[in-house]
Amino acid sequence: MKHRIYTMAFGKVYPAYIAKAEKKGRTKDEVDRIICWLTGHSEASLEAVIADGTSFETFFAEAPRMNPDRSRITGVVCGVRVEDVEEETMREIRYLDKLVDELARGKAMETILREG
Repeated sequence: MKHRIYTMAFGKVYPAYIAKAEKKGRTKDEVDRIICWLTGHSEASLEAVIADGTSFETFFAEAPRMNPDRSRITGVVCGVRVEDVEEETMREIRYLDKLVDELARGKAMETILREG
């Protein structure tokens, strides 16, 4: 049985990512930059996916280019080690959750985007 998040519209959860970041003094632009880094979306294609009701599962399955450096994302989200998540779609979701967490915790964008 698929997890309920797979069928949820990405655009329904996206505002929660923005709210989490803004509550900690970060910006929507930074969240968008993280999402685009992870998925290869452009600003325009990200906006389209948010607007058209694309599910989480489809969002990741049809991402233009998943960043190969995403395997460098490690740590715990919701009590689960992201690198240990076996199911691919759930791991991608956890990667995104972890990146937004790092942003909200005040990490530098260079660190979040695994530059260097």
